[in-house]
Amino acid sequence: QVQLVESGGGLVQSGASLRLSCAASVRNFGSYAMAWFRQAPGKEREFVAAISRAALTTSSADSVKGRFTISRDNNKKTLYLQMNSLKPEDTAIYYCAGDPSRAYAGNIPTYYTSWGQGTQVTVSS
Repeated sequence: QVQLVESGGGLVQSGASLRLSCAASVRNFGSYAMAWFRQAPGKEREFVAAISRAALTTSSADSVKGRFTISRDNNKKTLYLQMNSLKPEDTAIYYCAGDPSRAYAGNIPTYYTSWGQGTQVTVSS
């Protein structure tokens, strides 16, 4: 399994931007389908965005479409989530996840076998 470490979270005001990073400690990062999920206090984990191995396919939840962009740099073994126009309802712990078995795993959390520890994002109104 790959070890994943998220960074880039923080406390920001509504309307601000943040870029999350997820560094992977594996030689074949490019073989992993990747995604971001989030979990707000008292709520279930929810899908945010996903990207295929070669970044040819991406998807995102309706709640973040047009505001969040997922990307990856396989040479740097890093996954990114650019978050613009942040809202208080985006407050959550954000997790990156990896699936070594599929070219693209979409929004199915059980497909992802490796998870990071998460990074807190707090958006104040």
